[in-house]
Amino acid sequence: MIAGTGIPLGLLWWLLAPSGLNLLSGDPALASGSNVSAWLPRDLVLAGLFLLAGCITGALVSGTRPDEPTARTVVLAVASAAAGALIAWGVGVLAGAWWGPAQDPTANDSVAFSLRSYQLLAVWPAAVALAVFLGTVIRKPAPAAETKA
Repeated sequence: MIAGTGIPLGLLWWLLAPSGLNLLSGDPALASGSNVSAWLPRDLVLAGLFLLAGCITGALVSGTRPDEPTARTVVLAVASAAAGALIAWGVGVLAGAWWGPAQDPTANDSVAFSLRSYQLLAVWPAAVALAVFLGTVIRKPAPAAETKA
């Protein structure tokens, strides 16, 4: 379920990012991948989407139950987020290849809709882990069971 969220995130990345459909800025100067000033915002849009997805995923994994999530649950959530990040990246690049304008990547591979900073793929899993950690630290302790005397 978590990894499957990568599909709409990848499409959303292409829709919002510069040199994609560019709905976020709407600046025509950033619409072309040959403009180097569009490369950083393109990566930052994906990082913002990953951060949002990681916070939501971590909050859902932490839950509102008084007991803490198991280590297995946290590891699966982080691994699923990593898989989702890879899926989002692939879907976004594929959307750029299918629906984007034809670009000539001979000068630089980043002219085509792509990710320049591969470290951003770790943002979603890291945000999940941090959100689960913070949810565990901030959680109210479970009420102590009353004992009969």
